[in-house]
Amino acid sequence: MAGPVHYEIYVRKTAPAPWSLLQATENRQQAIETAEDILRDKHAVAVRVTKETMDPDTMEFNSVTVLTRGAPEAPKKRVAEADDRPNCMAPQDIYAPHARELIGRVLEDWLMRNGVTVFELLHRPDLVERLEASGVEVQHAIQKVAIPESQATGQAAHELIRHYQKLTEAAMERVVVAGRKSLFPDLANRSLADVAHRLAGSADRSFVIGGVIAGALKGLKGARARLDRLMDLADRAPMDGPPRALVMVAIEQILCEMMAARTSLSEVLGPALDQGGSLAAVVRMVAPREIEALIRMDPRMALLMPAVDGPAARLGVRIEAGEYPILSAALARMVLRELMGPRRLRPTDAPGEIDILRTLAMSLTATAGRLLTLEEVQNAFTERSKSLVTADFVQSFVDPCETVLCEAEQLTRLCENVTGTANKRSAARWLAACVTSLRFEQEMRTAPMSAAKKLQALAVLHRSVRAAALSEHDTEQIGGAIGHVGGVVEAEARLTAQLARAPAPPAQKLAALLRLAAGETAPFGPAADRAKAEAIKLFRAPEARAALTASPEQIAPLKTLMKAAGLAA
Repeated sequence: MAGPVHYEIYVRKTAPAPWSLLQATENRQQAIETAEDILRDKHAVAVRVTKETMDPDTMEFNSVTVLTRGAPEAPKKRVAEADDRPNCMAPQDIYAPHARELIGRVLEDWLMRNGVTVFELLHRPDLVERLEASGVEVQHAIQKVAIPESQATGQAAHELIRHYQKLTEAAMERVVVAGRKSLFPDLANRSLADVAHRLAGSADRSFVIGGVIAGALKGLKGARARLDRLMDLADRAPMDGPPRALVMVAIEQILCEMMAARTSLSEVLGPALDQGGSLAAVVRMVAPREIEALIRMDPRMALLMPAVDGPAARLGVRIEAGEYPILSAALARMVLRELMGPRRLRPTDAPGEIDILRTLAMSLTATAGRLLTLEEVQNAFTERSKSLVTADFVQSFVDPCETVLCEAEQLTRLCENVTGTANKRSAARWLAACVTSLRFEQEMRTAPMSAAKKLQALAVLHRSVRAAALSEHDTEQIGGAIGHVGGVVEAEARLTAQLARAPAPPAQKLAALLRLAAGETAPFGPAADRAKAEAIKLFRAPEARAALTASPEQIAPLKTLMKAAGLAA
């Protein structure tokens, strides 16, 4: 139970002044009126009333603000703490992954113009000299780093700029001096394995091997050629032990930065691929074993999964062997980011977008547990499904259809392929609007095909709706609308009555009626109900019973149909 309660009145005499307690009272109304009188008489610029309730167990007061009036409090400036320091203190700090990522953002344009990665810039003297000679590029990059850090930490901006300027000069000088002293061996006269073995155990082995590998890419234009050279270097790496790890880690760092660039990835996989094709090719490259297993199960996937050849195939072989785990995880997460982004997978082909999305869903689900979690994959496709139920996409998806039945079939396919409760509901609304429209009923009644074919098409549509995993309410609503149209079509054609009067053996007529009643050749609803009633009537006819008794071999298939139609065998 709550303990004693009282109310406290606080005031601020001036805007920058702190709150001070004026008085306390047990009367809530009196406290509020006193505070408002103080503010109205301008005895303070702001007032506050709090309710203080004592906890009997802890004997402490719990405070709740009841009223606040007057000038708002001025924002408090963050004062830099004594231990606040810049994020990078020494040239070696610039080589950390988060620092390289930041450098990649602030120097993105320069790196793209020169076709290199941050790792290469930090290990190649010629690139450092080129950047230094570019004028204001370095100064602008330092400002892009220092000013946001100043705002976040409260440190003086000009102090940070001076610090990063000195740090940048020291880091650049380190690379240039290493080049002048020939610390980076030339692989033209020495093997990579020999260099790695000689460097094993040295303090600056990572820096030197980085310069060796970055220097081997000098003069190469284009991501495809550079990837091919990196794969050559991987082939020439030591067979095992720390020397091999030294080489492979440096290669993986360059690969991660190179494959993160959209232009480089497009060149490596093939510029003719659209967004969906590129993502599928990436998945096939990082998970070749799983994709090949899926293709063996469903050969149609081979038509949608682009072939990976050349340097990309060489990289895929190494990833399959368990090498470059950081790269494979980064590429898999890049696929998820693109799926959750706004870009269309097939901008000019909405049905094709559904196909490639379904292929990606199967592929990524197959890799779940190794590269990504199943929850991450499901969340990505739920987010992507939001773009599939927008008016623009739905319009382009059904635009090629010439009949309303085709539109209903396409929308049913859309319902099958979206994920997420809200997205399923949105897709169901589009389908419900289609099958409940007057146009749907009129076109089905006047379509230039036999009543049996119309009912067959409606039955297939009805089964697809039931298999689309929609909510029970949506399934009943859409299925009811399809069944109603099927009933109208059957009633106009009098198909059930014609079957009952047809000059055919009783077993044959029963089979046809039971297929209608079971939803095989007509949708569930009035048409199926009339067929069911006619089948029951025919079963009760003495001549039908006599014919079935004379041919017991015809009873077994009829029992299966009767069970499907909901009749007791």
